[in-house]
Amino acid sequence: MKWLVSVAFAGVVAALWPAQAPEAARAPAAAIAPRDRPLVVIDPGHGGSNAGATGAAPGVHEKQLTLALATQLAAELERRGIEVRLTRTGDRTMTLRQRVAVANDAAADLFVSVHANASAARTQRGFETFVLTPAGVDVDGRALRSDTGTPRPGVADDVARVLDDVERGAIQWEAAELAAAVQTELRAVRGADGDRGVRQDAHHVLIGATMPAVLVEVGFIDHPIEGRELLEPSTQAALVQAMADGIASQVGELTAPR
Repeated sequence: MKWLVSVAFAGVVAALWPAQAPEAARAPAAAIAPRDRPLVVIDPGHGGSNAGATGAAPGVHEKQLTLALATQLAAELERRGIEVRLTRTGDRTMTLRQRVAVANDAAADLFVSVHANASAARTQRGFETFVLTPAGVDVDGRALRSDTGTPRPGVADDVARVLDDVERGAIQWEAAELAAAVQTELRAVRGADGDRGVRQDAHHVLIGATMPAVLVEVGFIDHPIEGRELLEPSTQAALVQAMADGIASQVGELTAPR
């Protein structure tokens, strides 16, 4: 699990960083309460003044769909014994950095941002899952994430930043596995024709995460057919089950004995 990996990385960095940091630089961070269940942070995309894409159905926007799906997904994962936190539970405006900070501050094991797609011609359809590009996890992007690190009580700030960067690089293969698992499950319920694959992009909502993080585009909300399908309870239930299955499979990988 993530907290075990952090301990291992701390040992590695301590060996490379023998000098003690000044006492003033080692102010203790907020302690993270121990937990006995894996923790997944679900991020309903958009919200508040940021409505997201406009749907095919009148009055519907992406922010409403993502909150509905994320709320159902959280309930399903909790039913399976997985602890869940939502970055928002209502129609709230949040920055992208605030969203990933929720996951980092809680030392979550996985971060999943739920979105719906749109196209200029309103003719595209299908689902896809994104992970960060290599540039998105490169240390050159540290300025974008300097205030979104994982709390590390008793660890100097400069050492904590190194630990965060090591974790961000090390968990990318797990992020790819999570993306592949979610995409496979979505394909099973939505059909091969809509499978747009696992992709890489520098989505800012994923930048700075110190755990496997993916962004799921469940479909095109503006497509005249698919956009309305996404509002149907049966479609939402299928999407939720698919995402839950993909997430649960990756949680199983994280908790399996090594």
